Amino acid sequence: MSNTFHQVYIQAVFAVKYRESLITNDCKSKILSVIGNLINETGCKTIIVNGTEDHVHCLLALKPTVSVSDLMKVVKGKSSKYINDYQLTKYKFEWQEGYGVFSYSKSHIDAVYKYIANQEEHHKKQNFRDEYSSFLNKYDVKFDERRIFEKLI
Repeated sequence: MSNTFHQVYIQAVFAVKYRESLITNDCKSKILSVIGNLINETGCKTIIVNGTEDHVHCLLALKPTVSVSDLMKVVKGKSSKYINDYQLTKYKFEWQEGYGVFSYSKSHIDAVYKYIANQEEHHKKQNFRDEYSSFLNKYDVKFDERRIFEKLI
């Protein structure tokens, strides 16, 4: 679109179904790379993708013609298909239904980047469930604690 200017930064956070620890060191870099490439294929721009064994954080510049829901449908759907097609995990792979998405101004990008880059260190002190709840509380998102995640199997 000519004469359309934008600067929209978002962080998307999503979990492995039942928060299972399926993203091992053996497959992690490939999974994160696939997710980053899928974001770029939509016309959005990947800034950083990182996570731990049970969830992923993506910081990206959102293209104004791409809706967040369409982006997440592509990223989660195609990445799980890729993971299963190439048997990157020991068991069938699925993402948890839903996701969290949070917006940032340009002045916050460096701090968010560092936070995502240090996920492994961060999660030595705080589990994903608590981290996710703290995001929702910080951004004043109303939620029912019982419905944040599907029940563990």
